[in-house]
Amino acid sequence: MKKLVLILAVFTAFTSLSWANNGWFNILEHGGNNKGELCTEAIQGAIDKASEFGGGTVYFPAGEYLTGPLTLKSNIVLHVEAGALVKFSTNFDHYLPFVEVRWEGTVIQTFKPLLHARDAKNITITGRGTIDGQGRAWWEEIWRIESAKEKLEPTKYQKMTEEANGHIQTADYYKRTRSYLFHRPPLFQAFKCEDITIEGVTIQNSPFWTINPAFCNNITIDNVSIYNPYSPNTDGINPTSCSNVRISNSHISVGDDCITIKSGRDADGRKWATPTENVTITNCTMLSGHGGVVIGSEMSGSIKKITISNCVFDGTDRGIRLKAARGRGGVVEDIRVSNVVMNNIQKEAFMFNLFYDKNTVEEPVTERTPIFRNIHISGVIATNVNTAGRVIGIPEMPIHNLSFTNINIQAEQGFSVTTARDIEFHDVKVNTTIGSAFKVEESSNIILDHVSTQTPLKDTPVVKLNNVSNVLLNNNFPMQPTDVYVEVDGKDTKSVFLKNNVFENVKTPLKTGKELKVKIKVD
Repeated sequence: MKKLVLILAVFTAFTSLSWANNGWFNILEHGGNNKGELCTEAIQGAIDKASEFGGGTVYFPAGEYLTGPLTLKSNIVLHVEAGALVKFSTNFDHYLPFVEVRWEGTVIQTFKPLLHARDAKNITITGRGTIDGQGRAWWEEIWRIESAKEKLEPTKYQKMTEEANGHIQTADYYKRTRSYLFHRPPLFQAFKCEDITIEGVTIQNSPFWTINPAFCNNITIDNVSIYNPYSPNTDGINPTSCSNVRISNSHISVGDDCITIKSGRDADGRKWATPTENVTITNCTMLSGHGGVVIGSEMSGSIKKITISNCVFDGTDRGIRLKAARGRGGVVEDIRVSNVVMNNIQKEAFMFNLFYDKNTVEEPVTERTPIFRNIHISGVIATNVNTAGRVIGIPEMPIHNLSFTNINIQAEQGFSVTTARDIEFHDVKVNTTIGSAFKVEESSNIILDHVSTQTPLKDTPVVKLNNVSNVLLNNNFPMQPTDVYVEVDGKDTKSVFLKNNVFENVKTPLKTGKELKVKIKVD
């Protein structure tokens, strides 16, 4: 009898070890269920068991699963099979105790992310199933707080938030948001992790930002679909202070920005001093969203070496948007955008704004000064656009070294450039219904080479210049009958040159304003 028991024990141990070494951990074989009944412990138990054996695949067969937040560990694959729906609990207590996350560019203590990892590596989420954050409960709570006309009795979560984060310093612009003391969790945040892959899955209804790696290295996001309805701050993909990021073949329609590159906010971002760099975004489609691809406004750790190519934006508020403000600091540089198609853009196709918080008090150049430079855009077609583009620098740090090449835009309003230098437009066609196609003021070192419009407006210059210096208009040939090609004004304007232009179809090639003090020669 003792021998039989020993044999059975050995056989059981061998079978268990063999099964575990197979690396496949089926949730249904670990106490979970696919009937939509809460089974957080079973799912987390399978993840922990796989981790004990050095790693493996935690498998969700078809069916509906309900879980609280999950902690991912090194060498773990979550495989969500086609037909599997993983839904996250709407009970806020399940996301306690608070953990350290980066939340809107500041490292704080708040609710645990729905899928969370810390100091781990080699994490994969894959499959053809769906992950549902069930974010409406979170949205409705923040809407309740924001819309209150009278001061509300603080909830236990607000009291916890204030107690845990009382030491955090917040810039004036963000004090209103922080005062709500209810910081919803991102659906996925890996914090200080390496080698992350998310592919194939559909993710929907995130409480807050959806895919949000922070301080991570080597990230691949491929063939992912993200759907968030009209909802607050439900960005699609937000790497913050990450390096070597590849985002490809994905489809995004969300309640805020589709893809946003970030690196921390204000003093806290400068303290961590970790840039986001070496990012490629390619072959993606973006529908509803505040912006197609956005950089900032949290960019205090700097953002550099970003390429955006072969993407379609259809219905976003803006196309490419860079935003920052005084007090943020950091450098955004070496950005390349190419082969992009836009349609139905509600605001600007291109927006570069250093006045994001509308602070008009000029400062000396310090670590608080944000910098945008070395940004080059080419091969873009945009239709049904409100405004072709806006470039808005600050006097102490003009936006500089920015170029637009081979661009064709149909818009109500054209490009406007204010407080910038070393700006070039080459082979850019802007068809407007209101105002000039190109307007430049308070700027220097400007090249307008072969720029045109097919819809010149009566008594409206195609190009309007005011208080500019070192400007060259070159190789321009208006093909449509045009009243005025360029109007120049401003008491500080100097060194404006018109060279190698053909104005056969123009009534008035050059119109000058009353404040202009210099003579401009037309060759």
